[in-house]
Order: sequence, then structure tokens, then C-alpha cells
Amino acid sequence: VQLQASGGGLVQAGGSLRLSCAASGRTFSSAVLGWFRQAPGKWREFVTGINLNGDTTYYSDSVKGRFTISMDNAKNTLYLQMNTLKPEDTAVYYCAARPRGVTVFNRAASAYAYWGQGTLVTVSS
Repeated sequence: VQLQASGGGLVQAGGSLRLSCAASGRTFSSAVLGWFRQAPGKWREFVTGINLNGDTTYYSDSVKGRFTISMDNAKNTLYLQMNTLKPEDTAVYYCAARPRGVTVFNRAASAYAYWGQGTLVTVSS
């Protein structure tokens, strides 16, 4: 599975962006999908995830209430709606999928087998 993330850009603090992640060639075959981000000089961190078995969603404390993860099965696309953006949200954002057949959610980046190429989000103050 190849993942293609898009939608990043430059936005002022308080603004919104929507990121998209499409699976090329085939449908998402993983039940657990997530978004991670990596700011310059920092580790890649968990942002949000979804378990498609039951549509359970998970959020880091830093984005809870501002970001929303969703899946459009008809378009085979994973989304990340980001509202009330802050300068500290500036990072490269990656979509990821756990291995096929895995149905347990995990926040660790090492638990994800498939990664998109990343899309840069810059929030100016």
C-alpha cells in the first residue's frame, strides 16, 4: 500500500487546514490508521488515529477538540481537519497505516508499517 498525503500549506494562527491521505492502487487494507507529525529537531509524535473496526478515534491531548480525523470509504481517503491552528502545530504531517490484519490501535510510530511522504504545515503567529 502506498499512501499519498496532501493539503499542507501556510496558514495564520487560528486558521484551518484539511489534510488528505489517499491509498494508491488499492483500498486501505489496514484497520488502524493514523496521523503523526514531526517538527524540526523533535521526534515524530502521534496526533490522531482511527480504528475502522468500530470507528473509534483517538487524539493527543495537544490537538483534542481542534483536530478531527475521518475516513471517506467511497473516496478511499483519510482526512485530518485541523481547526484553530497554533504556531506549535507547525510540522511535517504524515499519514500511516498499521500492518494488514492488525486491529489493535497503537500510538507508537514504530507500530505502523505504511507511511505517506509527509506534507508540511506551517502556522504563522
